[in-house]
Amino acid sequence: MFYWVLKATLGPVLAVLWQPRAYGVENVPRHGPAIMVGNHLSFSDHFFGPLPLPRKITFLAKAEYFTGKGVKGFLTRLFFTGVGQIPIDRSGGKASEAALRTGLRVLEQGKLLGIYPEGTRSPDGRLYRGRTGVARMALQARVPVIPMAMINADKIMPPGQVIPRLGIRPIVKFGKPLDFSRYYGLEKDPRVLRAVTDEIMYALMELSGQEYVDRYAQSVKAELEAAAKQEKKEEQQSRRERRRAEREARRLRRAREKAERRRAGKKKEKEEGKPERQ
Repeated sequence: MFYWVLKATLGPVLAVLWQPRAYGVENVPRHGPAIMVGNHLSFSDHFFGPLPLPRKITFLAKAEYFTGKGVKGFLTRLFFTGVGQIPIDRSGGKASEAALRTGLRVLEQGKLLGIYPEGTRSPDGRLYRGRTGVARMALQARVPVIPMAMINADKIMPPGQVIPRLGIRPIVKFGKPLDFSRYYGLEKDPRVLRAVTDEIMYALMELSGQEYVDRYAQSVKAELEAAAKQEKKEEQQSRRERRRAEREARRLRRAREKAERRRAGKKKEKEEGKPERQ
C-alpha cells in the first residue's frame, strides 16, 4: 500500500520538477512474472525507473540499505521497506543462493522482479560486466527479461550527492523482452549463464548508449577508492613536508634576523666607541 501512496504523492512532484521521459513502456507485460534488468547509475534510479509503469517492481536491494544508523539510516530503511524492496546479502556463497531463492519467490508470485546485474552503481557512468545471478533466475523461473535503461540519472544524483540537481531530464527506455527459452534446463552451465548475462548487458548497452567495460564495477570501485586513498595519503604527506619546510624556513629567517641584529649592534657600539661585548 505504501508503494502506491508514495508513487501517487511523489510521482507528480518528480514529473513537474524533472519532466522525465519514458519509451517502450508497452514492452513491459501487464500481467505475469518478468525480470526487469537495469543499468545502475544513481540512487534516483529507484524513483525514475518504476515511475512510468502501472505495475510495481520489487527490487533486490543491498542489505546495507536496511542496516544504516542514525536519522539517515532510519529514513533509508523506512523508504526501502515501505516500497517493498527486499534486502539481500551480496557477500557470495550461501548468501548468493539465498538471494536467488528470494528472487524466485517473487517471480512465483507473478510479480516484476528488478535487478541491477552490475551489482553496484557505476563509478563513472560506464556500463560494467554483469553478474550471472540474473541469468540463473531467468532460466530457472523461465520468465522473460526486460531491459530497463536509465539515462541522465547519474547527472541528477552523482555518487555521494544527497540533494538532486534540477534542470536535467531523466530518460528510461524499456527494451523488448529477451527470450532465453533455448537455454532452459541449462541454468547450471556456467558458460550458458555467462552467455545469457552478456546478451542482457549488450541489450542494456544498446538502449543506454553507455560505453561497455568488460570488468566488474565492484573491482573498479575498489581500485578507484584505493587510488583516492593513496592520493589523499600522498597529499597529507606533501602537506606535512611543506609544513616542515615552512618551519625550517622560519627558523632560518629568525636566525638570519638575529645575526643581523647582532651585527648591527656591534657596528653601533663600534661607531660609539664602546668596547665590543664578548
